[in-house]
Amino acid sequence: MRLRSQALAALFLCATALPAVAQECGGDFETWKQGVAAEAKAAGVGPVGLDALEDANFDERALARDRAQGVFTQTFVQFSNRMISAYRLKQGAANMKKYADVFARADQQFGVQAPVITAFWALETDFGAVQGDFHTLSALVTLSHDCRRPQLFRQQLVPLLELIDRGVLPADVTGAWAGEIGQTQILPSDYLARGVDGDGDGKIDLRGSAPDVIMTTANKVLSRGWKRDEPWIQEVRVPDEMPWDQTGRTNKLPLTQWAQWGITNPDGSPLVDKGLKAGLALPMGRKGPAFLTYDNFDVYLEWNQSFTYALTAANLAARLAGAPPLDPRNPEPGLDNDQMKALQTKLEARGYDVGTVDGILGTNTREAIRKEQMRLGLPVDGWPTPELLAKL
Repeated sequence: MRLRSQALAALFLCATALPAVAQECGGDFETWKQGVAAEAKAAGVGPVGLDALEDANFDERALARDRAQGVFTQTFVQFSNRMISAYRLKQGAANMKKYADVFARADQQFGVQAPVITAFWALETDFGAVQGDFHTLSALVTLSHDCRRPQLFRQQLVPLLELIDRGVLPADVTGAWAGEIGQTQILPSDYLARGVDGDGDGKIDLRGSAPDVIMTTANKVLSRGWKRDEPWIQEVRVPDEMPWDQTGRTNKLPLTQWAQWGITNPDGSPLVDKGLKAGLALPMGRKGPAFLTYDNFDVYLEWNQSFTYALTAANLAARLAGAPPLDPRNPEPGLDNDQMKALQTKLEARGYDVGTVDGILGTNTREAIRKEQMRLGLPVDGWPTPELLAKL
């Protein structure tokens, strides 16, 4: 999970919220750890977990990685072309065949299809090949002590200590820089609450057991609101003209309405009305690729808040389920990083909250662009163009 910055309401947490804890972040590192130890002990963590906490060190590398976030500057087509590789498609299909019985159990128990699980498995670690080399406990302790956004990491500390204390994980377990562990990069709280013993050996090993990984990932996806037997995305063809202001992931309309406006399947055949509603996502504007996004697509954004990552994961799952490669079409030229920063600065000057001026086309920036496109009489598709920048 790549976490976005959130404003801190306060730097210190009232002791009444968490027993025996006075300070949420900052201050002397060792003294702060003693407060965490008191919190963990009150939650039932025993000597093994507490000893691991005492041995945890400040990790400058994790801190630097958190400060250096700024991925997903690529367009959706660039990013998805890079991430949906021939290897991942071939290996994903092989794994779905190899573990067909486990995937069938996951589908029966949790209602999550094999391609959905496999896509996350591929994107997160290449099926377990690259799980991360950060000392998980030290990374989480460091990011929780740091006052930039401790609320995102502090809630993972006690669950990790519980896992270590119970012997589920070793004290020196390694993973991603932000605390994710295992072949689909599960956070400690999900490991603890959603972990499933998929191979029946009495353990939950998300680093080495593919059946445990498959079943646990399905359980996590379900917990985020997945709806059994429903689609997640569907590539479509859009007409040259339609009410563009009605597009967007969150504006879910009946398929009959989209069809009335001229939207078809990629081959030009009419949409099949399944009684569901969907939004219309245009990641690179009205002339680029287009997808109907159903309720299940929202789960992808629960997994990772980057729209580019979420749409790529959903598209990879669709490919693994048999869909053809997407049609990139011919989107209008976008903006480079410096131009995007200039656009965000102008949007901020007009009173929009675009988050950080970082050159990344995030949700807030897209929404501000749509509002300005509407004001200026441009097609409202959320895609930043040189024309829009010039008009602002």
